[in-house]
Amino acid sequence: MLRTVLLLAVSNVFMTFALYAHLRDLRDKPLWIAIAVSWGIAFFEYCVQVPANRLGYQTLSLAQLKVIQEIVTMTVFAGFAVLYMREKLTWNYGAAAVCMVAAAWFVFRK
Repeated sequence: MLRTVLLLAVSNVFMTFALYAHLRDLRDKPLWIAIAVSWGIAFFEYCVQVPANRLGYQTLSLAQLKVIQEIVTMTVFAGFAVLYMREKLTWNYGAAAVCMVAAAWFVFRK
């Protein structure tokens, strides 16, 4: 499961940059350039995401795999928002984390 989580983390870094980095770095460029750059970054995300899901699905249920992916996504996004986009970490991030922990508890519960 550790390899799955690490691969999901790497894929989420790529996808977070594909989805949001253009807001800071390409805001003065035409929209088509931002789209093309985002698609180029997303390609690498899929090159990691697909193996992560295949590996994870060998030992996890689909619901467990999805909840892990969402937890990784929120964690990566919080780091990206604070470190790259220079936004403040607010209580909303903490509340979202609590909800994700609850989701994990429910989905991993026997």
